[in-house]
Amino acid sequence: MQRRTGLLHLRNGGTSVVLDARHAPLPAIVYWGIDQGELGESELAALGTAALPQRVSGGLDQPAPLTLIPQESSGWLGTPGLAGHRDGRSFSTKLVTESIEVDEASTRAVIGAADAAAGLAATITLEVTPSGLLRQRIALENRAAEPYSLAALAPVFPVPGDLGELLDTTGRHLRERSPQRHAFTIGTHVRESRRGRPGADASLVLAAGRAGFGFERGLVHAVHVAWSGNHRLAAERTPTAESFVSAGELLGAGEIVLAAGESYTTPWAIGSWGDGLNELARRFHDELRARPQHPRRPRPVTLNTWEAVYFDHDLETLATLAERAAAVGVERFVLDDGWFRGRRDDTAGLGDWEVDDTVWPSGLGPLIERVRGLGMEFGLWVEPEMVNLDSELARAHPDWILRGRDELPVPARQQYVLDLANEGAWAHLLERLDALLAAYDIAYLKWDHNRDLLEAGAADSGRARVHDNVEALYRLLAELKRRHPSLEIESCASGGARVDLGILEHTDRVWTSDTLDPVERLQIQRYTSLVVPPEMMGAHLTSPVVHSTGRRVSLDLSAGVAMLGHLGIEWDLTALDDDGLASVARWVDLHKRHRALIHSGVLVHGDTADATTDVRGVVARDGASALFTFTQVSTSVTYPPGRFTLPGLDADRRYSVRIAAGNVADGPGQSPLPWAEQPITLTGRQLGTAGLQAPVLFPAQLVLLELTPVVE
Repeated sequence: MQRRTGLLHLRNGGTSVVLDARHAPLPAIVYWGIDQGELGESELAALGTAALPQRVSGGLDQPAPLTLIPQESSGWLGTPGLAGHRDGRSFSTKLVTESIEVDEASTRAVIGAADAAAGLAATITLEVTPSGLLRQRIALENRAAEPYSLAALAPVFPVPGDLGELLDTTGRHLRERSPQRHAFTIGTHVRESRRGRPGADASLVLAAGRAGFGFERGLVHAVHVAWSGNHRLAAERTPTAESFVSAGELLGAGEIVLAAGESYTTPWAIGSWGDGLNELARRFHDELRARPQHPRRPRPVTLNTWEAVYFDHDLETLATLAERAAAVGVERFVLDDGWFRGRRDDTAGLGDWEVDDTVWPSGLGPLIERVRGLGMEFGLWVEPEMVNLDSELARAHPDWILRGRDELPVPARQQYVLDLANEGAWAHLLERLDALLAAYDIAYLKWDHNRDLLEAGAADSGRARVHDNVEALYRLLAELKRRHPSLEIESCASGGARVDLGILEHTDRVWTSDTLDPVERLQIQRYTSLVVPPEMMGAHLTSPVVHSTGRRVSLDLSAGVAMLGHLGIEWDLTALDDDGLASVARWVDLHKRHRALIHSGVLVHGDTADATTDVRGVVARDGASALFTFTQVSTSVTYPPGRFTLPGLDADRRYSVRIAAGNVADGPGQSPLPWAEQPITLTGRQLGTAGLQAPVLFPAQLVLLELTPVVE
């Protein structure tokens, strides 16, 4: 690391970040966006000077820049970056830069700052990653004898002033990550989660972009907080024309009180940008794929038993299901809820993680033997953070249940939440899960979390405990992986209520939603993919009548929507005849043939003029091949529909285009679609600008397009 002062230029992955440390107690980010190339000292100085505001009438004598931690002591009148006190005192801080260190590659800077009078010190770390993400976190240390109560601390990311539209996501169980847009006006737009987990209504990102930005084009900057508990995302525009987004943990009252010498470190706040959301998302995907722990082997096609048998566990029934699964090409068989002691419905048993010998008199061994003998891995559903009152664990240790007062909080799904920050509870769960993994050949855990937290406090002290529980969860997952290095874990939280880059540091995929309805899944998967790459999104085809919505759907739609994810099946295959099984097997085989492309290529979404249609695909990194789906979600006003384009292709490469799966509607008086009659050859430029005439499809129908290179 080199010690630096003045102006800093961090560059990596097509991104530049310029910091100016000359004019305020702490450095300010004066530029974040497209790579500016090599900049000399005079060019950097000019860029910093160009960002300085004028003093204006009615304002402060010294205009306040947006520094890395905005402080009132510097004249900042917007939302402060740090809030806290010592019994009402030291409420206003003046952290001043003491040191700046930059790595040799100029991709990482560490800024040390202190406020001697307040007895506080901060270490601010900024990194521009190889994929072009900007990561920030802040560590705050109490250097005084008196405790310091921390209320808020969050990194900030300035955004260009011409970004006039905000995008975030909301939702509910079975409809996570629904987009919503707002004008970016003066004031603060805040999205908070107080559910103890991100929640089904959480915003995965908070994005600011030029009005009308889409997936294919339009400058957009966004921020995500890599944290699996309460959090706060905010976009703020001040009357002095400062515009920024921020991301941090949302702290409960008295949750973080720093004794002398103690410190608190924020979760990583991660910013991305792009010309369109496709480019913004690609930075997240590239970053995840570059991690050493990212799954490298082909993602196993998975069958989960829940919608096939629910709680009705029987060895022969499940063994028959396993045989059908293996016959259609499934590679991982997951036994869902209902296998452990007292678990005949969802009112009892949670916490007692031992095999129920009334259902499995010989343990899980016989089923696992059958599954493994069929060439499949075995996976198991668990929900370790939860407990039913009707369980041996709750009767023995009511003091391990989170609560904010003497009585228990309001139940949800007949269950409560264990205090993982309690050493006894944490050690018990580790022992039980480790024993299961040691006793059986289990390759995969589906780790569920089926309720929001209420009054999440420690039973012995009543202190807020969400932060400590998230940290304890991360430690538990890390220890299980240390003891069982080949173990894979899925993050499931009543579907997609815990999807974030904090949990994905310790898990291998997320369950995107409890709804398997492909019409609903189109939007859910589209916006989950802003951060999560396809190979980490659980996407299963389902039965013709969808469990969660009652909608009747075709196999082509169900499988086609699941195709561009980590494919699985949630269906009682024993109810299918030979033709039905053969149809499922064809889709599984199709996915396997394209799996390497889907799980390594660039995911793209098209901006269609007709909202009743959906276009998405995966393009190989070298542009040599691609796979797209065109979906007619509902009926369109235009008939036949117009053209659609395929984004992200190599403009100068020639592609042969053919329909690989799905059926074009064959109605009375309707002629065949000319380009579908035989493979057609077009350049990537032509496909991305002129496009193809859309096929006539019935509502809720899909076709899969395969693009292969034409060698001249």
